[in-house]
Amino acid sequence: MTHPATETHWDTIVIGTGMGGATLGRALAEAGQSVLFLEQGGAGYRAEENGLSETPLPEARLARGLWPEPLHVALNGRTQTLFAPLGAGVGGSSVFYAATLERPAPHDLDPGPDHPTGGWPVSFAEMRPWYDVAARLYEVYGAPDPLSDDPPAALASPPALTPTEASLMRSLSEAGLHPYHAHTALRRLPGCAACLGRKCPRDCKRDARSVGVEPALATGRATLVTGAQVTRLLADAERVIGVDARVDGQPVQFRADRYVLAGGALGSPRVLLASASADWPNGLANRSGLVGRNLMFHLNEMFALWPKDRVPDDGATKAISFRDLYHRDGQRFGTVQSMGIRASYGEIVHYLNRMLAQSRMPGLPGLQPFTRVPAALAARLFGQAQIFVGLLEDLPYADNRVIHDPTQPDRLAVSYTIHPELAARRRAFRHAIRRALKGHRRVFLSLLPELNYGHPCGTVRFGDDPARSVLRPDCRAHDVANLWVVDAAFMPTSMGVNPSLTIAANALRVAETLTGGAR
Repeated sequence: MTHPATETHWDTIVIGTGMGGATLGRALAEAGQSVLFLEQGGAGYRAEENGLSETPLPEARLARGLWPEPLHVALNGRTQTLFAPLGAGVGGSSVFYAATLERPAPHDLDPGPDHPTGGWPVSFAEMRPWYDVAARLYEVYGAPDPLSDDPPAALASPPALTPTEASLMRSLSEAGLHPYHAHTALRRLPGCAACLGRKCPRDCKRDARSVGVEPALATGRATLVTGAQVTRLLADAERVIGVDARVDGQPVQFRADRYVLAGGALGSPRVLLASASADWPNGLANRSGLVGRNLMFHLNEMFALWPKDRVPDDGATKAISFRDLYHRDGQRFGTVQSMGIRASYGEIVHYLNRMLAQSRMPGLPGLQPFTRVPAALAARLFGQAQIFVGLLEDLPYADNRVIHDPTQPDRLAVSYTIHPELAARRRAFRHAIRRALKGHRRVFLSLLPELNYGHPCGTVRFGDDPARSVLRPDCRAHDVANLWVVDAAFMPTSMGVNPSLTIAANALRVAETLTGGAR
């Protein structure tokens, strides 16, 4: 099959249009480079407003911008299958995200006595200006963290608090905590519906589609090919020489001077492992044997929190975050933030049923309907609570990995073990949350550890040592001269915040390298 885009030898091919690929692609196009975006999913329609639907049909999921196939997870040796909250369309997962773009703390990146990898190869001071550029580009608003001694991020002024938000801010402060207005990438345009957790039909929500791909295409120097499933990268001993893909099911090859993988921390290592050859018997760029390894997620500690005051029901909030438990007593915990979900009757039923399914009584018939009674009582007695989440930092272990099976190349699979230190740290985090919220009505919404499958990272980590990392500090592969990775796979640790702002900031940092003429 021929395709119009095969007739051009591109400056850069970007595989994937999520936060990393879209942000980098825009920067390259605006700097004058020709850019080809290859996206597995479709372009969709701007009028779409769907969320992370659970429809099991691959064609229906792909049409909605969702990853089409289930994720096969071997968790602590027990196999399960689920539809992860991952995007497969223009903008990737970001078109569904809740637009939380938080900057990490210096201790997340810099060397310290308890840093699990000894520190990132790029310091927080080196990353700080890129965080500011990314925050301005994505029009992030919010308030500085009152506990931070570091200069605040470049933030626009947040909107006024609603009565519910003001009540929660007040009671959290009275409990000795330090809440602040969370950092959110959302333009408050007239008629904005705050499309958090679903696609935005306008461009109020600043995601990879509205900030990255669309402005890149507007330059006239970028081209987007959708329905392009990359099957392998073609390479000799030193360089990538082409991309094999299926476009609408037909084989196509694309060529460029530079190649950037941005297919996500699950997708990018799978492409590298699928690109094995005589020169690369264990997978492209995999002389270290670490491609696909050191997979991390955050652990979610979700809980319902009720305002102490009687306030009107003014909807769900994403406005509140606090870092009092972020790095405490030598423990690497994480941030606590509101999720933009109300703990109304429907949500309480959902979480009670999920807790029942995780208990020792899931097989007993007729129990699930009885969760409606406590849920109804909770909703009536306490009003509309807000759902918060504590994001517990995950640490890298080589046995937690993406699995590639050459006989099933389209199968997305991972193996993950919850190590004893993580289980212990999770118990300590839950205890710290309980103590911090003493005097508040709150209830945890999970019994067992819950991996945040929307935050995979770490599977193509960067570093100075080729034996302990896949990428150089500039995110170029150690042994492949014209290959970079700019999605969350580059991260050596998961940090205690949402990864989106770090992905965007790092992509801008790498783009400066590429526009400086690196080959």
